[in-house]
Amino acid sequence: MTRTMNMQGNQACALGAIEAGCRFFAGYPITPSSEVAEQMAAQLPKVGGTFIQMEDEIASMGAVIGASMGGLKAMTATSGPGFSLKQENIGYASGAEIPCVIVNVMRGGPSTGMPTRPSQGDIMQSRWGTHGDHPIIVLAPASVAEAYHETIRAFDLSERLRVPVIVLIDEVIGHLVETVDPGEAGQEHVARTFASGPAEGFKPYAITDDLVPPFPRPGDGYRSHTTGLTHSETGFPTQNPALAAAALNRITDKLVLHNDLIERWRVREADDADILIAAIGISARAAEAAVTKLRAEGIMAGLFRPVTLWPFPEGALLGVIDKAGAKALLVPEMNQGQMIREVERLVAGRLPVHGLNRIDGEAITPADIIARVREIAP
Repeated sequence: MTRTMNMQGNQACALGAIEAGCRFFAGYPITPSSEVAEQMAAQLPKVGGTFIQMEDEIASMGAVIGASMGGLKAMTATSGPGFSLKQENIGYASGAEIPCVIVNVMRGGPSTGMPTRPSQGDIMQSRWGTHGDHPIIVLAPASVAEAYHETIRAFDLSERLRVPVIVLIDEVIGHLVETVDPGEAGQEHVARTFASGPAEGFKPYAITDDLVPPFPRPGDGYRSHTTGLTHSETGFPTQNPALAAAALNRITDKLVLHNDLIERWRVREADDADILIAAIGISARAAEAAVTKLRAEGIMAGLFRPVTLWPFPEGALLGVIDKAGAKALLVPEMNQGQMIREVERLVAGRLPVHGLNRIDGEAITPADIIARVREIAP
C-alpha cells in the first residue's frame, strides 16, 4: 500500500535511518543539520533505540563507533565545522572497518562560515578529509525522497562492506519539503555478517573471498583486537611490509570488488547531448530545469548526476560521453571548483570541461546554467 507523506530532507535522513534499523544516534546540534538529531531524539525511543547528545562532535563520532562495535547500527549527523572534528574518528572507523553512517548537511565555509546558507564545499573533504589512503563511500541525494532511500542504502552498504558511509546533502535539500513514498515499513535490510564457527584460531581481519571479514560480536566468544594502527589478520599491530601492504590493499580493494553494488547515477536527456552537465544536489535540480529550457531553444543539453559521489562513477560518465559524442562538459557546483577536478582527470582531454561556481551563499539557478551553456555551446 502506498503511504505518501510530506517530509523535510533532514527528517527523511532520520526516518530512513530508523527504517534501515539504526538504533543508536550520537550527535551535537549544528545548523543546518539539527533537525536530523531532533527527529532521532523523537523517534529512536519508539523503536527501543538510544539517542544521546554528546559534549562535542569528536565525542559523538567516538560514541557511534563504540555502539557499532557493540553490534548496533549507528549514525551521527553534522555540518562543516563538526564534520571537520569527526575526521580523526572517521579514519579510525575506516582502518578498523567499523560500520557507521555520517550525515553531513553542507553549509558555507571555511571555519564557521555561513551557517544558514547552502554550499557544496565538502565534496573533497568527504573523500579525503581524514589522512592516509582509506576506504569511504559518499552518497549525494538530490531530493527528499532520495535522502530517505539513500540513507537506507547507506546503512546497507556500511553493514555489508564494513565501511563508513557519508550521506552528503546541501542545506537546500536538507530543508526542502517534498512528498515521499517511503515504501512498505518493516522490510528486511542488510545486516552485517557476524563471525560464526570455531572461536579457536579466529582471525578478525582474515582475507576472505569477498574481502569483508565477518564481524566478531561482543559476547559471542571470539577474541579480537581493535586498533587504529596498521594491523595484520590477527588484528594486532604490524610493521611487516608485506602484512601492512596486504591489510591496506584489502580495505581499498573491497570497494573495487563490490563496485557494482556501490555505484549509482542518474541521467536525463544524455543520449544525444552536445553539452553534458555533471552536477549533484540542488545544483543538479537546477540543471534538470535548465536542460528542459535549453532543449526548447534547440541546444542539445543533458545531465549526468552521480548519486554515489565517491567512489566516483567514472565508467558511467565516460560511457555517457562516448555514447552521446558530447562536445563539451559543464560542472556547476557551489564551491570554487572541487568536483570539476575529478571530472577533468577522468575525461583527460576527450572534451573541454567548463566550470560554473557560486560561493556567495546562494544556490546556482537554472538561469545561471542556461547563461553559461550559451557561452560554451559549440
